[in-house]
Amino acid sequence: MFIKLFQKIFGTKNDRFLKSIKIIVDHINFLEKKNNQLTDHELQQKTQFFRECLINGKTLDDLLPEAFSVLREASRRVLGMRHFDVQLLGGIALHKGYITEMCTGEGKTLTATLPAYLNAIEGKGVHIFTTNEYLVKRDFKKHAPLFKFLDLKVGINLSNMSTALKHNAYLSDILYGTNNEFCFDYLRDNMIFNPTNRVQRELNYALIDEVDSILIDESRTPLVISGPSYSSVEIYIQINNIIPYFIKSRQIRLDILNQSGYFIIDEEYKQISFTEIGLIYIEKLLIKHDMMCMNESLYSSNNIVLLYRLITALRAHIFFKKNVDYIIKHNKVLIIDEHTGRIMLGRRWSDGLHQAIEAKENVKIRDENKVLASISFQNYFKLYQKISGMSGTISTESDEFYFVYNLDTVIIPPHRQMIRKDMPDLIYMTESEKFDAIIQGIRSCFLRKQPVLVGTISIEKSEIISNRLRYLNIPHSILNAKFHEKEADIISYAGKLGAVTIATNMAGRGTDIVLGGIFTKRSQFNSKLDYEKSKLIWKKNHDLVVSLGGLHVIGIERHESRRIDNQLKGRAGRQGDPGSSRFYLSMEDTLIRIFSPKNIKNVIRNLGLTKGKAIEHPWINKAILHAQKKVENQNFEIRKQLLEYDNILDEQRYIIYLKRNNIVNQEKIHYMIQSILKDVIFNIIHTYCPNNFSEGLWDITEINRIFSTDFNLFVPIFSWINKIHYISDVIIFKKIFHIIKLYYEKRKNEIGEIRMYKLEKYTMLRVLDSLWVDHLLNMEHLRKVIHFRGYAQKDPYQEYKRESFILFSKMLDILKYKVISNIIKNCIFLKLYYL
Repeated sequence: MFIKLFQKIFGTKNDRFLKSIKIIVDHINFLEKKNNQLTDHELQQKTQFFRECLINGKTLDDLLPEAFSVLREASRRVLGMRHFDVQLLGGIALHKGYITEMCTGEGKTLTATLPAYLNAIEGKGVHIFTTNEYLVKRDFKKHAPLFKFLDLKVGINLSNMSTALKHNAYLSDILYGTNNEFCFDYLRDNMIFNPTNRVQRELNYALIDEVDSILIDESRTPLVISGPSYSSVEIYIQINNIIPYFIKSRQIRLDILNQSGYFIIDEEYKQISFTEIGLIYIEKLLIKHDMMCMNESLYSSNNIVLLYRLITALRAHIFFKKNVDYIIKHNKVLIIDEHTGRIMLGRRWSDGLHQAIEAKENVKIRDENKVLASISFQNYFKLYQKISGMSGTISTESDEFYFVYNLDTVIIPPHRQMIRKDMPDLIYMTESEKFDAIIQGIRSCFLRKQPVLVGTISIEKSEIISNRLRYLNIPHSILNAKFHEKEADIISYAGKLGAVTIATNMAGRGTDIVLGGIFTKRSQFNSKLDYEKSKLIWKKNHDLVVSLGGLHVIGIERHESRRIDNQLKGRAGRQGDPGSSRFYLSMEDTLIRIFSPKNIKNVIRNLGLTKGKAIEHPWINKAILHAQKKVENQNFEIRKQLLEYDNILDEQRYIIYLKRNNIVNQEKIHYMIQSILKDVIFNIIHTYCPNNFSEGLWDITEINRIFSTDFNLFVPIFSWINKIHYISDVIIFKKIFHIIKLYYEKRKNEIGEIRMYKLEKYTMLRVLDSLWVDHLLNMEHLRKVIHFRGYAQKDPYQEYKRESFILFSKMLDILKYKVISNIIKNCIFLKLYYL
């Protein structure tokens, strides 16, 4: 109560921030008249002037008002677009490192040009991230002339570009690209053997469009560069052949107390566990199909992998649905992004899940991949000196942005007041009744020619709606992962008179829905008369759509995240346009069935819900909101836990990449090899000739075997013991080091100093990469099983931290040993080759 009173008197934190930067906007507007009078040449010269100011001690904050004013004037001349004051507010917030919420249609991409220009003046590079390459190309094509006009170098980063082109692109002042491609470039840069193949430079400023999609929705999936592991695919086919028998043997959805079933499904967490009789039955099936030996247990150490493959195959059959989670295209399983509805090209589910789905769908099963390099978006963006981002719906995730990235959120007011009507949800008893009502609602809009946008959560549901409309002869456009190539055209004309558009998720589409449809540019008409006639027709249609209430949005189901629902609603009511929205729900919807309060059905029946009728009530909306918050909190906890675990790996990744880059950047690492050689010899001697043991207890035979087997060297330790009256581990160390050093110098003289230095460098990098790949796999296995430590009253996170440190330390020790072993052995082969 006190907080509300304080906010009423002094305003919210958001209000106070906007008030503080409104002074800067007034200053920018004051400078506008002065910059209007500059010639194009004088305006272009401003960039160099700002650079000189920075050299003379001024900061970017000092230059902000004039730089924004210059950019605004250049935009007016080059693009024919003048930034609104609210866009200036957004630009200031972005420059200061805030996450900004701007409503759909408020011109976020134009707003981004302001902080991009200001920060590009430094010459350190500005990276502008978007969610897909269509938007990258569009934004680059649209805004490159503006930045080039102001004497800035602008680049584009695409997946099919060569290393040389990428290297040149990264030297740009402003670079457009997708979050995936920037991350992959970072990983590839840390796999190179020659510094000239590195494309990225210092990561300075990241400006992220659709920031919630990139930093939250996709943060649970790490970016991975993988290679084939050449494992057998036969196991997936064998397991897939028995899974259908197992599923059909009992009802799929079981009550956890019903132990007569074979397995228990946890739909909330998408997990499966066997019951006791289920375990007995599946073991019989495995024995029958010669996949397991008689009298063996599925939980024995020999069958752990088989057990994991079984559970993965069950999850593939039960939880992953065709045209919902994936589609089949060109005989391949392609993943659908649950948040955007787009195909995730190049992505594959890990841990055998993708292979299990390929077996289920009877398409070619490709080899399981092993991870060569990986990083999460969360940890990649933390490498930048400064990050900021924007989206239409982020206020619900402001706590997570602050917790994970230490970024505050600012809500920028719209240019014109929002007048969209968001009607209460309608809830029906069954999904069939809900679809009947949706079709009736669409038909009603179509008959009065009001454009309608239908938002679905899966391809399967969008095609159900499409088939029903086709039966009624209602023309419509459908946008989902199967038709994503046409998305810009479909969305741009979704506001036309009488248009019916069905879309699977609306996040990050990057195209505004204009009432009356997009008007064709003047340059595309043959004459001014044709242009004027077309403009009159468009104006008439636009006004008619406005009179009908603007775009009407229909949601066929509430999403797990409030943001996704808000993104759909945000398509209507753009920049003060009229519009409306309504969601249709049923008691069979996933969100209500799984996540709503258990007594929700009884409550709704008491409110009067009967078959064939719908009800709307504030209690329902509160229950749905409660369910969505529950899922959001659950997903946040998952992301938070993943981040905590990934931070440990990130620290190790930092050490490895720093060490690797240090090696790559040096022409010779001879002194590093000498130091490693001393450590390796010392560890061997210390292990088998400890100084607190008498020489009679030393294991000289084992030392001789090690040097003979692993280093192809003979060390006459027995001879030294017989000849030297008093011998110690230190003396043995010095003698062995002297032998290896002489051997090394001899080989270096034989094959040449340059070749020897190349051998050292190549061997060090190759061994480091190989061990790092194995370490990533070990860390992944550790993370999957570490939660079992909780049963022993131990903290899994602390155990993971301890075990990971041990694994990492062992890897570094093995690295030293293998590097020396390989170098000395390879010296022999090189000698034979070059002599």
